[in-house]
Amino acid sequence: MFIGEYAHTIDDKSRLAIPIKFRGYLLKGAVVTKGLDNCLFLFTKVEWQKLAEKLANLPLSQSNTRAFARLMLAGAMDAGLDKQGRIILPEYLQKFAGLKKQVIVAGLYNRLEIWDESMWAKYKASTEKNSEEIAERMGELGV
Repeated sequence: MFIGEYAHTIDDKSRLAIPIKFRGYLLKGAVVTKGLDNCLFLFTKVEWQKLAEKLANLPLSQSNTRAFARLMLAGAMDAGLDKQGRIILPEYLQKFAGLKKQVIVAGLYNRLEIWDESMWAKYKASTEKNSEEIAERMGELGV
């Protein structure tokens, strides 16, 4: 399970060190892809396969499902850990998420999200400001 928030740096070779506590989950491989809200999603291979299967089974006749599948699948790449526990973030993914040098790696149960530090701060402040409204909506969903 991925939880927590960690500040890290992308080095000059586009490598990002994954927090030590998460590395064991990613030893059998990982996939990084375009996420939502201007961040990247990092999945274990097992979680990625579950998501990819669901996406592959969406109806091709609906433009929204095709668009979402393209976003997630075409934007994805394998992201194996090197000996120092780093992954390489290709330029197209860094550009998509607006990543600069300082990033936040956030654990969200079955995935990690990789955010530009300043974008994360803005997103987090907005979410915290609206937390009561969000909680009410979640209550409507049975959470």
